[in-house]
This record gives sequence, structure tokens and C-alpha cells, in this order.
Amino acid sequence: MIGLSAGRADRIVAVGAHCDDIAIGAGGTLLTLCRARPGVRVDALVLSGGGGEREQEERAALAAFCPAADLRLTVLKLPDGRMPAHWEEAKAAVEELRERTEPDLVLAPRTDDAHQDHRGLAKLMTTAFRDHLVLRYEIVKWDGDLGRPSAYQPLPPEVAEEKVRLLQEHYPSQRHRPWYDREAFLGLARIRGIECHARYAEAFDVAKLTLNLGG
Repeated sequence: MIGLSAGRADRIVAVGAHCDDIAIGAGGTLLTLCRARPGVRVDALVLSGGGGEREQEERAALAAFCPAADLRLTVLKLPDGRMPAHWEEAKAAVEELRERTEPDLVLAPRTDDAHQDHRGLAKLMTTAFRDHLVLRYEIVKWDGDLGRPSAYQPLPPEVAEEKVRLLQEHYPSQRHRPWYDREAFLGLARIRGIECHARYAEAFDVAKLTLNLGG
């Protein structure tokens, strides 16, 4: 396992198809980055859940996951599970996001995620953010689509525990789901931690990296 630093991340883009996707997939990484860089700008886009309880949950949650950050969150109203049928609206939202920021880091779903909404958004991100470091987060689900990640962000135990606490606190609408519990979130984090010689970690896919080894 080789450790590489991506340098300063003063501008971050985080996108999700649904409210809670960003927090589940990269909440620990956001906590780590925002604590290390007070004032970091976070442009977040969520495609569904706007105008109701889910948006309220998302705004409170991301504010907690991005402490001391300049958080700019947009939550749209695309129907859950129908993203392919609303491709043009999603594409326009991603392009508008791209026009207003030049991020150092992008957090997005995986292109091989089994959920059509996650997968569709991921594919849009590959065309809009061509020259950026894109970390593609994973979300455990019934489909059993977890793969072999290529990048890891180790999480100290206190950060992993806080991530779980914030997920339980800020998304009460999801607590009834059988997979939405402490064991699932910490269990996956523990497995990813084993894979990178840490106690806990979040894991990501990375499609391309441009190295500057002599710089």
C-alpha cells in the first residue's frame, strides 16, 4: 500500500443521486477534509429529494459533515429511481455545477454502481469533470455490487464513530431500512481499514491519475 498526497483541497465538489448518498459514501472524508481546511468551499449537488423532509435532513446533515466549510448545497426534485428518464435535467444541473467551480477534488458515485440513479450521475460526472481528481464512493446495498477499490482514506476511530452518529441523527427517515444501521456502516469501514492497514477507512474508485513525481 503506497500513500500519496493529493495536495491542498481548497475546493471540493460532492454529488449524490439521493439525500444521504454523499454522507454514506464520503462522510468521513468530508469530516477529515473540512476539519483540516477551515473555510474550504464545498459545492454539493443532490438530484432528488428537494422541497420536503429529505431536503431538510440533507441540509442539516451536510452542515454537520462539513464543519466550518463554505457549503453551497443544491437539492433538486428529480423522481427517485427515475434518473435515466430525466437525463437532460440531470445533465443541465451537472453542467451548471461545473461552470461555477474549479474543484481540487470531486466526490461522486461509482460508474459501476448497481443503482441506475447512482450510475447515471457517475457517468455524467466523467464528462463534466474530465481533468479533476474524482474519487468514486461506494454505498452498500442489497444488490451486492461492492468491488475492489483503488484508493482509501483512513479514518481514526473517533471520526468513524462520528460519521455513524451523524448518519443516525440526521436521517431519521431512513432508520427503518434494514441496512441502515451502525453495524453496516462500521463493518464496511472496518473491512476497508484492514485493506489499507488502518482501523477504519472509506474506499473509492479512481479512474485516472496524472502524476507529477519529479515536481
